[in-house]
Amino acid sequence: MKIYEIINEENASSVGVLLHYEKENTVIIELMETLDEWTAPLLFTAYVKKGIFTIPRDISFLWVQERVIPSGRQNINAILKNHHLKTYDEMNLLLLSKARCSQDHYCICESDALPKYVRKRQQKNLRECLMLEENQLLCFFKDDMAKKMNLDRLRHVEGVDKVLKNEKLFQSGKMGADGYYVTFNDSIDIPAAALYETKGGLPITYSDFITYIQKNVSDTAEVCEALDCSRQNLAYLVKKERLSPVKENVKGNLFLKADIERWKAD
Repeated sequence: MKIYEIINEENASSVGVLLHYEKENTVIIELMETLDEWTAPLLFTAYVKKGIFTIPRDISFLWVQERVIPSGRQNINAILKNHHLKTYDEMNLLLLSKARCSQDHYCICESDALPKYVRKRQQKNLRECLMLEENQLLCFFKDDMAKKMNLDRLRHVEGVDKVLKNEKLFQSGKMGADGYYVTFNDSIDIPAAALYETKGGLPITYSDFITYIQKNVSDTAEVCEALDCSRQNLAYLVKKERLSPVKENVKGNLFLKADIERWKAD
């Protein structure tokens, strides 16, 4: 991740930071909470009026796109060659101009550290999010909050109605860059803040969850040792449905230790 401070050159004040997650090719803009609809960049005024200062990735990226040469420019190849760029990339172009635009007074400057207010906000980002059955989400946040909720509670988020109607789309869900959002098919996003504010708290932490896995899940080698049998014998037990793995893989399966103990006791 690279950090860029967004500066208003007209009064030399900091507006926020732009976070560029290079691996995911994702941009997130975090605005300072001292901004209002008159002092925030025009594109973000609707969010600031609602008290939203973490800008969604699509709108953050739109801010970048509005400040660089469009890919459809007639002489774009000559421009890229002149700047020693092999391909069109919005972030590379943004850095060349330091995000300056004739329409306002903003620019960016690379920074070495996250501001304290951003670090504090990120504690409400996701650490992990699991797609369960019947449109249920199990979310673990960085501040150790855990929540289980039905996606139906988030119908107000654009695109969620489509996810609710399509099980395959729901199961495509995964956590986005740095836990800022959950995305379905990399096209429909639910911000971490929306998930955090939804009711459904659980009296467990992410550490509890990891400890449970470590203490209650066994791989093929561990099960063979516990049952004093070969992999072939274990495969036979699975085939005859006398033991059921919780996850199957060509290189080996995972089993609940409780199931192994019950089988040994029978």
